[in-house]
Amino acid sequence: MYLGIDCGTQSTKVVILDAEKEEVIAQGHAPHSLISDAKGKREQNPEDWILALEQAYWQAVNKAAINPSSIRAIGVSGQQHGLVVLDAQGQVIRPAKLWCDTETAPQNAELLQALGGDDGSMQRLGLVVTTGYTLSKLAWMQQYHPSDFKRIAHLLLPHDFLNYWLTGQCMTEAGDASGTGYFDVRRRGWCPDVFELIPDASHLRNALPDVIDNQQMLGKVRPEVAKRLGLSADVWVSSGGGDNMMAAIGTGNVQEGRMTLSLGTSATLSAHLNTHYDGLHPSIAHFCSSTNGWLPLICTMNLTGVVEQMRQLLNLSITEFTDMAASAPIGASGLTLLPFLNGERVPNLPQAQGQLLGMTPLNLTSAHMSRAVFEGISYGLKYGLDCLLAAGLRPQSICVTGGGAKNTFWRQLLADLLRVEIVCPAAAEGAALGAAIQALWADHHRQGDPVNLTELTARLVALDESTRVVPCSEKGEAYHEAYQTYQHRLRFQFPELTL
Repeated sequence: MYLGIDCGTQSTKVVILDAEKEEVIAQGHAPHSLISDAKGKREQNPEDWILALEQAYWQAVNKAAINPSSIRAIGVSGQQHGLVVLDAQGQVIRPAKLWCDTETAPQNAELLQALGGDDGSMQRLGLVVTTGYTLSKLAWMQQYHPSDFKRIAHLLLPHDFLNYWLTGQCMTEAGDASGTGYFDVRRRGWCPDVFELIPDASHLRNALPDVIDNQQMLGKVRPEVAKRLGLSADVWVSSGGGDNMMAAIGTGNVQEGRMTLSLGTSATLSAHLNTHYDGLHPSIAHFCSSTNGWLPLICTMNLTGVVEQMRQLLNLSITEFTDMAASAPIGASGLTLLPFLNGERVPNLPQAQGQLLGMTPLNLTSAHMSRAVFEGISYGLKYGLDCLLAAGLRPQSICVTGGGAKNTFWRQLLADLLRVEIVCPAAAEGAALGAAIQALWADHHRQGDPVNLTELTARLVALDESTRVVPCSEKGEAYHEAYQTYQHRLRFQFPELTL
């Protein structure tokens, strides 16, 4: 048995993978609370992740009706970019600033300018630092919490922190480290010289965790944690990785020609490359993968949360809201939502606010507003896919995971808009499954059996063919016209934006 853990923004998910049966036999889930304000603060207490992990773990174990001692190894997936800082005693110094925190936008703008803009950042790091990356969180902390900043002895990401709790080891891997802003994705190593851009930050060089290969085990579970979870004394923990990297594994996106789209609080669209490619659009985060390759990725920050807020505003169930959207015409009769309730990463508008444009007596209805929400949150994905296509990446289909993937109407909308087939994996929790598969992969390597990860995913990642939708060319043309209207209004509202 192999355990996969995914610590996301809203909750922690746990899956138990039976490697012999080649299937997930149980899963668990526990929510997180969020510390937020109108200024863009988005934080969580790392200790809450541990509590959620334990709750989700026991749910899964009880559902599977197994003895926890049968678990051989654990893999951890975590939301990317979050800043977890520990003192010399290994204690959390302050709440973790998350990927969706936009309070640090001014610090990121200053850091990007100091790096020499997009070109300078690309030359130093192999990607362009954006608001949300860990670097600007450190600059913000130095500015507003200088005494706490001086206490930093360990710099970790959310998945690193859970690995630390499990094993006592401060280590990381290249995939998750790619999104820090102080990691060179081309040579897969730290770039601590970037800390020179932050005052009084020389001590951070010694706070960086070691980077291990993805097929390596990080260490054994600590005895006190093993006892707490009912595990044997010989359970290993793999390197794990960021949630996007683990979702790629969990959807079979480990070779060129595959793409993964995750529809959750945020949306990420990622491909796989065997080698680093210097010609990618600056909006694409050219992350390393957690499979020793690369995972070019775009991220939009406003997705299911926008649907949920508008649904509540209209006092509709999700089924009613979706039916309303489906009843309105493509393009919502000219109604356009710029869905930037929490700023935006792609396109790069960290301090933007949402806008509803083109209102008329005809389209100011619940149905048109519902349609405008689904279309508005999908247009950023269209822009991101176009950036990936411009680099020569050609997906045969896109595997869609996350909570939003369950919505049949939305899947068809995406297929028509993006003009590519859409299909869901059989396992709903792609990132948690990916973490479990990586743990299995690393366990094989530990035992001297260097099994191929592509072969493992071919066996363990199944597609649910009943969810497959194909694009309609006629609807695609209608969406093309609506998308042109969206881009025109986006440029008008944000003339500084380069599309």
